[in-house]
Amino acid sequence: MRKHILTILCLLAGLTAAMAQHRADRLQLNNPESFTFVVFGDAQGYTKYDINQPIFELCTAWIADNVEQLNIRAVLFTGDLIEQNENVVLNRNMLNQTSKQMWEWSSHCLKRLDGKVPYIIAAGNHEYGYVRGDEPFTHYAEYYTAERNTETAKHLVAAYPNRQGQASLENAAWEFKTDTWGRILVIGSEWAPRDEVLEWAKGLCNSKKYKDHTVVFLTHSLLQGKTAHYTDNEGYKIEPRNYGREIWEKLLYPCKNIRLAVCGHTGHPASSDGKEPGSSYDHEVNNAYRCDKNSAGRDVHQMMFNIQCLGGGWEGNGGDGWLRLLEFMPDGKTIKASTYSPLFGISPMTRHLARQTDPFCQFDMVVEK
Repeated sequence: MRKHILTILCLLAGLTAAMAQHRADRLQLNNPESFTFVVFGDAQGYTKYDINQPIFELCTAWIADNVEQLNIRAVLFTGDLIEQNENVVLNRNMLNQTSKQMWEWSSHCLKRLDGKVPYIIAAGNHEYGYVRGDEPFTHYAEYYTAERNTETAKHLVAAYPNRQGQASLENAAWEFKTDTWGRILVIGSEWAPRDEVLEWAKGLCNSKKYKDHTVVFLTHSLLQGKTAHYTDNEGYKIEPRNYGREIWEKLLYPCKNIRLAVCGHTGHPASSDGKEPGSSYDHEVNNAYRCDKNSAGRDVHQMMFNIQCLGGGWEGNGGDGWLRLLEFMPDGKTIKASTYSPLFGISPMTRHLARQTDPFCQFDMVVEK
């Protein structure tokens, strides 16, 4: 009897393994020796309507489920996880959740990642003030602490006080040790970072400890969608501040080892240009990429990825589940960027829609040492 039971269990295990290999959402690395950083664009469209909120959790659940499969080393959030930092008045024309409900839902979704993979959140303008980031106060530090995720905490190496003088992860740095890329330093910043924040980040980059690291800078506002022009004079009241052009001039250009900058913030629904949502232009206007030489003559790759309008505009589903996957190849210099949606990928009926292969959604970046 025992022999028969063991035979049945082995058959079931084999069947389960075979079924798992044919899961609709299962992706493969281009090279088994690669590792991945996942970029999660502005998620406010998911949190501001209760009907959209499950898509946010689907995305973080998919990431958690693929940590080993894709060797995910970190998740980079471009900011604006919520629509308004401090609001109790519901306006059904733009949201049906209070700020507290939005903060709590985004925190709930990120629990899927706690203890599994580090995540780094660049605070967006909607994380500040009452409506859109005109005032300096935020609830960020109440929800995203150094203690909540052990995987984030063990890579944390530096932090700088926020606009309220509080210890916070709004301005912080994380170190990752890899076999193929050496050491990578990821620096995240507050919305429209102050001069002292840029000086702090520059000091880290130029320090003896990190001067030989490959540095990734994560901030909310840097590039305009589609045109890839730097953000400039955006009209927000928050002071002091630096937008994209100033961030380039004060930090990205003078630092020899910042090789990649990632942002969100800008982007528009395709319908604003007479296009139907879901067209290639819908993705094009919510993506941007440029590459410029820094003071040492090295390429600085700069990428904007914003998802909030990709599921039907400002009042759509919040982003169709799109994620940007950055695969760091084992040659130590090539990063393959691709764009994937777990929302489409989880069903065999829609998985053919789960990848965007336009040039602005799938491309290579070469980081010469």
